[in-house]
Amino acid sequence: MPKSSKESSQKSSKQTTQKDSTNPQTKAQNQNTLITPRTLSGFRDYLPKEAMAKEKLIASLTTVFESFGFAPIETPHLEYAEILLRQGSDEIQKELYRFVDNGGRDVVLRFDQTVPLARFITQYRNELDLPFKRFAIGNVFRGERAQKGRYREFTQCDFDFIGSDSIGCDAEIIEVIYASLSALGLDEFTIWVNHRSVLNGIAEHFGIRDSKDLESFLRLIDKLDKIGEENLAKELQSTLKLDSKKVDEIISLISIKQITQRDEFFASVAYLKEWNAELKKGIDELESCFRILSSVQMATSSCRVSFAIARGLGYYTGIVYETTLNRLKSLGSVCSGGRYDNLTRSFSRERISGVGASIGLDRLLAGLEELGVLRGKGTSAEVLIVCMREEFIAYAHQIAQSLRRSKIYTEVYPQATKLQKSLSYANNKGHEHCIIIGENEFSTQTLTIKNMTTGVQFDSISLLRVIEIVK
Repeated sequence: MPKSSKESSQKSSKQTTQKDSTNPQTKAQNQNTLITPRTLSGFRDYLPKEAMAKEKLIASLTTVFESFGFAPIETPHLEYAEILLRQGSDEIQKELYRFVDNGGRDVVLRFDQTVPLARFITQYRNELDLPFKRFAIGNVFRGERAQKGRYREFTQCDFDFIGSDSIGCDAEIIEVIYASLSALGLDEFTIWVNHRSVLNGIAEHFGIRDSKDLESFLRLIDKLDKIGEENLAKELQSTLKLDSKKVDEIISLISIKQITQRDEFFASVAYLKEWNAELKKGIDELESCFRILSSVQMATSSCRVSFAIARGLGYYTGIVYETTLNRLKSLGSVCSGGRYDNLTRSFSRERISGVGASIGLDRLLAGLEELGVLRGKGTSAEVLIVCMREEFIAYAHQIAQSLRRSKIYTEVYPQATKLQKSLSYANNKGHEHCIIIGENEFSTQTLTIKNMTTGVQFDSISLLRVIEIVK
């Protein structure tokens, strides 16, 4: 087809499509076309049981955070791109949800809650007293590969100690991690702890001094669990041009994990402090941190040193940690964090240090479900009231109001129905008790109550007796 004829055909087709889209008949057809309900890959809905289980976890974590004196703050999901871009690693920047909004502004959905915290601290510096302890619970966004327990939109529960260089703050964050997971009914987990200076010192010892090479080194070490020692060795050789002997020595060092008691472990790695100042600083500060932790009641096996912990984000400068569930290591870290001494440098000349951690709530939920620790309910109501006839509904609402005033959450089944159907409804939603109003109960102004777990039933009893049974 000649070029002019082809262009004419495309133009004609485009005009026809435009006309069709404005044609009332076509519009009506489009409106009648059913849309397939679906979510984007990496994004999810929460059904009532899941949503309530998540809310319960958030409530438990909030109680723990507040018990340590942390105060809540909130920051926007959307930030100016320049706010977030400078602090994110190259890998994180590839995963950002970035776009130009209707006002022509270059914006990004937050990828974590730590960089927004740096902006928050400097923006409200005159209104905040240091040291400042905050927690924030909210959704963050990363365009990474979706997989089990890892989503593109997920909830992070962050807690941070801002404005102090004290190792006591680092130790307290570990205490909060321990208290948080214990409050959720977990007892088999390990908080793995390291220090960036340990890794910096190892890199220095093997001649890795260039800042870009050091960044690559830390990024590769952070991938160890994902790619394994063999692939890590190959990448260290190809990326940093290291010979096989050096690579073997590096892997041997980062494989060091604490399997003995605190004093014995630190005695076994004391020789490394003689290699350079970085290694000395890292090991000394780790030892100080563990000395503080030994003074509080914590299972010693729940917190251990691992020289392989690096944390991928570039802003960490000191002690870092990751937490794994012992019976579900494949899930990865459910709580990570560390010290960041230079986080506010993009916003202020004043140096403000901090240390904190973040619990990945969605990943933790997936782990709790798999371990059978989590048993969700589809309702917050303890009691379901069912009526055998429509004319009993008003009495049911009267009883429900009295129960709610007694702080007993109560739901009224909306219409009269067969008893078996309403009991099945109560079982499926997770009501603990079912109150039945039939002819006899209505005429005598009494109630029949059934325990949905044990099956025990009390017939024609008073409201006060019902309250005693439920409470």
